[in-house]
Amino acid sequence: MACISVSGTRFAAPILGLAILPLLTAAASAPPPMVDVSVTGLRSTKGQVLVCLTANPKAFPDCSKDKASVRMAVKAATSGHFKVAAPADGTYAIAVVHDENSNNKMDMALFMPKEGFGFSRNPAIGMGAPKFKSASFAVTGDTHQSIKMKYML
Repeated sequence: MACISVSGTRFAAPILGLAILPLLTAAASAPPPMVDVSVTGLRSTKGQVLVCLTANPKAFPDCSKDKASVRMAVKAATSGHFKVAAPADGTYAIAVVHDENSNNKMDMALFMPKEGFGFSRNPAIGMGAPKFKSASFAVTGDTHQSIKMKYML
């Protein structure tokens, strides 16, 4: 056993614990990686932009199926640029919705979105949302994504 002195008080500590302590302190204080997001093509500053960041392909683009996802709302007036904290390094995809009437959902008209939407990596849009793979990107520290909004109606 080795002794540690903190503010004049001595504590007995195993040598192995001393070697791990700096690693635990560094891991606990490391900030999460940030994804810097730029959204272009908003047709108005009304409402909000709903943001979904997920690492779960089965939960994309609807984060409600992923408890580990990051969901947030940003005022449309200021949403041209914002940051999202990723839980850790990994592979993620982002979906955004321009919720113009601020009802916290994408409004539909006969299976067509009435509000704008966009995805990380700006994949081509066919029938329905793109697959996770086409919108996914690697996060290995701070990164940037530019998303172009699309409007169907």
